[in-house]
Amino acid sequence: MLELYQFEASCFAEKIRLILDYKQVPYRKVEVTPGVGQVEVFQMSGQRQVPVLKDGELVIPDSTAIALHLEKAYPDRPLIPTDPKQKGLCLALESWADEAIVPKARIVMVGAFKQHPNFRTALLPSFTPGPLRDLVGALPGDILNLVGTGVGFGPGDIKVATAGLRQDLEALVLMLQNSPYLLGDQPSLADFAVAAATMYLKFPSAQYVDLPNGISGRGVPGLVDVPEFQAFFEWRDRLYSEFRAARTNVPPASPGSGPTPISID
Repeated sequence: MLELYQFEASCFAEKIRLILDYKQVPYRKVEVTPGVGQVEVFQMSGQRQVPVLKDGELVIPDSTAIALHLEKAYPDRPLIPTDPKQKGLCLALESWADEAIVPKARIVMVGAFKQHPNFRTALLPSFTPGPLRDLVGALPGDILNLVGTGVGFGPGDIKVATAGLRQDLEALVLMLQNSPYLLGDQPSLADFAVAAATMYLKFPSAQYVDLPNGISGRGVPGLVDVPEFQAFFEWRDRLYSEFRAARTNVPPASPGSGPTPISID
């Protein structure tokens, strides 16, 4: 069985999980412990970032390289169009999602945590004592370790990122008009890259990703509540319902059972 070395809250790992589920390829998740676990990943792959896929003797780092490997090794339910123009658009949209949407999404999520204490405290496990929950809700910062970012972003950075994402979401809504997927009637790598890249704008429901209780379905105010963008988030929900495998037999929350605070690649 394939092994996916990952951080659960990584949008790049989520892209690969979406692709594996779409292709209906069984795999096992290996959660990487920050620090010590990343040394093991480095020894295996030559770099510390996740995701890393192990397919037999092959070790493939980087989400784009993993996606291309899966397309070649498991050709059923193809991800990349054969038409040259469509293929070019697909690869360009994946790069746009990874290199443009993800960085801006991280910044605006930091802004949401700083400005909306209830959003920040939703990241805490359900067993967190009330006084500690209140303390974290009052103080900006430390809980942001979950997504490995948040230091040095000022109001200007958040404003610029928000404006950029509004333009990105407007473009995505236009692309999806009269089309079930970004490139037509069939899903592609572009769809799964965009869906995963927007995880930090609105977290998927809990049955898909193992996130702290209370954060599932929550999103960044000022983006997810804009009526003009609802069509996009409805599309993403449909994409998940069609292709993402729901988690089953999830044990009840217990101390230490939630995702470890991590440093996203």
